Amino acid sequence: MTVAQNTQAAMVSGFVESLQEPRTPYISPKRFSKALGVQVTNLADLTGVHRNTLRNPASERLQSRMREMIKAITAAATLTGDISKAIYWYRNEPIAEYDHKNAAELVAEGHFEAVMSYLRDLENGARG
Repeated sequence: MTVAQNTQAAMVSGFVESLQEPRTPYISPKRFSKALGVQVTNLADLTGVHRNTLRNPASERLQSRMREMIKAITAAATLTGDISKAIYWYRNEPIAEYDHKNAAELVAEGHFEAVMSYLRDLENGARG
């Protein structure tokens, strides 16, 4: 592994680790919403769960949706080299091929695989 790859792996690992619910194996909705720069209630919209579900971090549906979001953000971070740039892209950058929706909208609508496919294409130089 190169120095750059080690640095990226550490960046991604640190980001994911920072999202852990204290003393549990779960992603913390509160910490994740803070990392995304949204209120916890908005995280419910982004994950497609009822806002009361956020009070139960062990909810498998909630955890699954947040894992998808994290996978997309960390994949984008490997392209941008920066977690904050990846989060900005995830939340704001319209994707022309998907009716100018951003990655957050696509994942919330259940199109996680489309976002990952788009990122793989970017990584392979197929776009732009």
